Amino acid sequence: MTKYDELLARCKKLPPIPTAVAHPCEITALEGPLEAAEKGLIVPILVGPASKIRALAKANKINLGKTEIIDAPHSHASAARAVELVREGKAELLMKGSLHTDELLGAVIARETGLRTQRRMSHVFLMDVPTYHKPILITDAAINIAPTLEEKVDICQNAIDIAHVMGVANPKVAILAAVETVNSKMPSTIDAAALCKMADRKQITGGILDGPLAFDNAISKEAARIKGIDSEVAGDPDILLVPDLEAGNMVAKLLTFLAKADSAGLLLGARVPIILTSRADSVRSRIASCAVAMLAAHARRGADGKSGKKKK
Repeated sequence: MTKYDELLARCKKLPPIPTAVAHPCEITALEGPLEAAEKGLIVPILVGPASKIRALAKANKINLGKTEIIDAPHSHASAARAVELVREGKAELLMKGSLHTDELLGAVIARETGLRTQRRMSHVFLMDVPTYHKPILITDAAINIAPTLEEKVDICQNAIDIAHVMGVANPKVAILAAVETVNSKMPSTIDAAALCKMADRKQITGGILDGPLAFDNAISKEAARIKGIDSEVAGDPDILLVPDLEAGNMVAKLLTFLAKADSAGLLLGARVPIILTSRADSVRSRIASCAVAMLAAHARRGADGKSGKKKK
């Protein structure tokens, strides 16, 4: 059984989650939520130009069945209405369709009508790398361009929280830099050291942090041994916390295209998990994202002591 299959197996006994899908007006963006619905992960509510969605389904011989469609004239309106469904409690997940990420985020972060919380929002890639022994999370490679130390605290905590949802009781976090020693000329190494001390002081909870670590000694126990690094995290991380978006984006895409990794993407730190995949992602990736989001939504239900409605 692959890591992907194991993830889906964890979801089998759970009921599907109502999910607002913003502007699914491209074939993969439409197929993804519908296939996720067939697998019992979500109950999609398609938000966008109804005639365009139906025409797309007809042209590609897709049976929409009883799937609810809420008409919205264009992508900006689709994003706003999908967010509104979440605020109304009619959806517990939000999923990006074929619109630009900026359009969806604009609706999500709107001060009066969005889904902000006190937590900084961040993106997590869940990656199934054939050459690595377990799923690994990479953050943040899509939202925060050059995060401050304080923002990295939230980015780290978001990733730890979703690792818990995935069944990792005490996730190991490797805080990446170009080197494994603290160097005042490299701010990422200073941030890494500070984050580790913040974890010692319980400003970050639920995980084991170590850094700075270079990518080689973060992933390879042998590389760490050769460099004399004694670390509980080195060679066995569940989470890679990158110094900035450019580094994270490159790492994630290198693993995808050179190591043939599968990836799933979630935006965390909002009032509900947001399935934030690329327009170029495969249906398989979108389903994996739905599966992780479904587990997160059920965890939220448990935390709220409710069976459906989100906590106000």
